[in-house]
Amino acid sequence: MRMIDGLQGLSLKRMWQAFRVHRCDKHRGLAARSGLRMMLVRVLMALVLSFSVTATADAQEGKKPPAFESRAKYAILIDSRSGKVFYEKDADALMPPASMSKIMTMLVVFEKLKKGELSENDIFEVSVNAWRKGGAPSGSSTMFAKPGERIPLGTLMRAVIVVSANDAAIAIAEGISGTEEAFARLMTQRARALGLKRSTFANATGLPDPNHRMTARELAQLARYLIEVFPDYYKLYSIREFTWGKHKQYNRNPLLGKYPGADGVKTGYTSEASYGLVASAERDGRRLIAVIAGLKSKRERAEEARRIMDWGFRQFRTVHLYQPGEVVTQARVWGGKEDWVDLVTHDEVKIRLSDAERRNADADVIYRGPLMAPVAAGREVAKLRIRVEGKTVATFPLYTARAIEADPDMWGRAADTIKTWIFGG
Repeated sequence: MRMIDGLQGLSLKRMWQAFRVHRCDKHRGLAARSGLRMMLVRVLMALVLSFSVTATADAQEGKKPPAFESRAKYAILIDSRSGKVFYEKDADALMPPASMSKIMTMLVVFEKLKKGELSENDIFEVSVNAWRKGGAPSGSSTMFAKPGERIPLGTLMRAVIVVSANDAAIAIAEGISGTEEAFARLMTQRARALGLKRSTFANATGLPDPNHRMTARELAQLARYLIEVFPDYYKLYSIREFTWGKHKQYNRNPLLGKYPGADGVKTGYTSEASYGLVASAERDGRRLIAVIAGLKSKRERAEEARRIMDWGFRQFRTVHLYQPGEVVTQARVWGGKEDWVDLVTHDEVKIRLSDAERRNADADVIYRGPLMAPVAAGREVAKLRIRVEGKTVATFPLYTARAIEADPDMWGRAADTIKTWIFGG
């Protein structure tokens, strides 16, 4: 794969363009790799010098990161990709999580769906127990299911996720483990297997129980696991409304539709726990997860969620890398009328990074090559990967800019094969 030409000064965009590229096949040209390494060293040195000057100037001016203090009794703010903690307050204290613990309830289900042990079409029956403890008679969050109703698992999942339905959560627990108590033991077992050392579960709902406790840190870790491992199921958390029978209800997450980039996760409330929220939002390739708990009212919960997210996103600055349609690099084409095809972005490529992260960032392009002609235009063939200290913080798809026809000349294809052997793709 070829490198973008030159540094063109020290503009950030050109520095990024000059970053190294990487192919995932076993054929790599030694000469090409040597040249790329030299270019990478030059760019990283320029990047470090550039931001060292900025950091020094800021220090001389006496600038300090703005202080933040949450009004929540328990709080934590983390980066989803790296797990880095930006803020915490009594994050390891055990607390009643209320319905925020339903994240664990659903993760047990998602894992079983992934393994093929369950299907969203499986039918679960709502027992009298589920109706009494979590249905209309309970006065708690409910989907208003009736005793004896047989409901697909996929519908029950959405009821739990969108409107925190306790009857649906109990029906799921009983359908999987026979009793809610047995399912709660399974939740605790899975928590330990996932590295959550302190959380214990006594039910599937989060309703008050002295043995049902979590920490803000472990709630954030659980949300991160959900987002990173089950991205397709995570999309359910951004659904705004749920209807069962005559009952239409709305998602209680105060950030959905009102805070840019917010797409989850789960509210919680009991008189014991007060108001809490596990929130997540993504902007310019940066996702933050916040947990706040022990707040006095819905309004205070909503305000505090915005405050902690706003503060978190202010720790970063947006780096604009490429405009839509801009050429990022080229990919080798085997057996085509042309040897190379431009790889472009369809959307603007931008990412939020802190100053410290920019000083330790690099990028590469990953693709399996060479591409085999014919190559269609607009085909996704590669990814631009942004890393900080070796950890991937964002990826962006790259597409072929134009079609490349196959070369009908047998000798041309033979020459391509020889070039690939000698120089790599």
